[in-house]
Amino acid sequence: MKQTTFYTTLLIAILALPGCSKFLEHDNPTAITDDQWWNTATDALNALNAVYVGIPDGASGRQLMFLAALSDEAVARQSTRGDYESFVKGLHNVSWNVGEGIWEDDFKDIRRACRFLENVDRCFMEEDLKTRYKYEARALRAYYHMELMMFFGGIPIVTASVTTEGSYLKRNTEEEVYNFVVEELTACAPHLPTVYTTNTDYKRITEGTCWALISKLALFYKKYEVARDAAKKVIDLGVYELYKSSNLKNSYADLFLYAGEVNKERIFFRENTGSGGQWNTFAPQGVGGKTVVSPTAAAVNNYETKQGKTIWELGPDSAKIYQKDPNYKSNRDPRLAASLLLPGQTYSSYVLKPFETAQTYADRIGAQNATATGFWVNKYLDPKDRNAAAAARTLDYMIIRYAEVLLNYAEALIELDQWNNPDVVKYINEVRTRATMPNVDVTTYNSQETLRTLIRRERQAELAFEGGRFFDIRRWGILGTVMNGQVYGAVDPTTNEPIKVEVRSCNPDRDYRWPIPQKEILANPKMEQNDKY
Repeated sequence: MKQTTFYTTLLIAILALPGCSKFLEHDNPTAITDDQWWNTATDALNALNAVYVGIPDGASGRQLMFLAALSDEAVARQSTRGDYESFVKGLHNVSWNVGEGIWEDDFKDIRRACRFLENVDRCFMEEDLKTRYKYEARALRAYYHMELMMFFGGIPIVTASVTTEGSYLKRNTEEEVYNFVVEELTACAPHLPTVYTTNTDYKRITEGTCWALISKLALFYKKYEVARDAAKKVIDLGVYELYKSSNLKNSYADLFLYAGEVNKERIFFRENTGSGGQWNTFAPQGVGGKTVVSPTAAAVNNYETKQGKTIWELGPDSAKIYQKDPNYKSNRDPRLAASLLLPGQTYSSYVLKPFETAQTYADRIGAQNATATGFWVNKYLDPKDRNAAAAARTLDYMIIRYAEVLLNYAEALIELDQWNNPDVVKYINEVRTRATMPNVDVTTYNSQETLRTLIRRERQAELAFEGGRFFDIRRWGILGTVMNGQVYGAVDPTTNEPIKVEVRSCNPDRDYRWPIPQKEILANPKMEQNDKY
């Protein structure tokens, strides 16, 4: 390799990319010099769109929903989609392909943003539009730094395209990267639109996106005042609202289907998720899909009953009934059925029978591409995609949505010992009401500790399989508790006991962060590895 920096791998990968992204290496897909590429507003737009290409998806690309399988919510199979299974068993190492892929992808996106900012002034275009484009690129660059930091810890802060001569970059501290991201997003927010008015621009980063990302990042680092204030700025913009369909009881389920795809809840999203990755990740084989990610019993058992009680509060006999039949008498939080497919359920005219013994039944536990737990993820799984061509499977994926911001705000208040602020119950109730769940019982949840328990359960119910719990169990300090030991799935009707799926092994002192890819360590003598790798 000619370059000895973390961009070595990235630039090699970029050479294989078609279209406008070639400007990262060649400046113009069909020519050589910057003078030939950076001329018009169209050139600028194409280059900026290349920066947006790196935004992650749910079940393809950087596949954020797979993070559920690195938490206690789900398990993953099929190493061709990434070796997630080795991580939860403590077998991953410095050559772990999931970490390598995200490291390379994000730094490639950062370089695209830097190249854009260094060259866009060459383009002849309206100055106001050019200025907006610059803030979009800066905000996206900050986001890619944020994503890397939340996985790897301290990383090099990159604000200029790196040359061979200046390629040995050392890691900045986490505090330095955190400050950089917050400062960049704070600077960009006032200069970005609150809303976009054309269909082609809806996907673009907004003022609200910047504040929402800050609230997410600050919450992870327990900067609760920052998280509270950023979330409140999103609320005060007055442009977002929880999606509600004409039939309220369908609202939560429709939010993740084509029926509710265009809504005011999405703050940062990936447009046209590409070939319906979710259908080949979550769907049963009997309806033409593959099941790579399967929910665990821990995720299922988190949901309350419709009366707002946990199954454990009902006593051991009732808890056992709900474990065997999770949606017993349809008396469960409706978000359960919206988020998961359950044994015995009929889905798209197909009966789900994970404990079927007939070898011809494709979705029995143990069959290739079948559920590993007896459950299936239902979010972003729209029956319209069953018989659709891959190119027609275009459901958008929400990276961050308004419900998460409301829960961020409420949690920040709780952690600041402002649990009796009326906004806490107000915004938790807004989320619960949309799901047709009862309001918070303030006679039971009337302290910091009880409300902390409630909102953690609420986050898992509302945001299940969207990737957030991967970060939540780390910042809450429960990583070692929930990611060690036996993982259970559905109850086998022949034994009346939950099946044993896998045994996990986690060293929280090590696994809180991912390993820096070994190829980066070898290429850059200034790069230091994370502890215990």
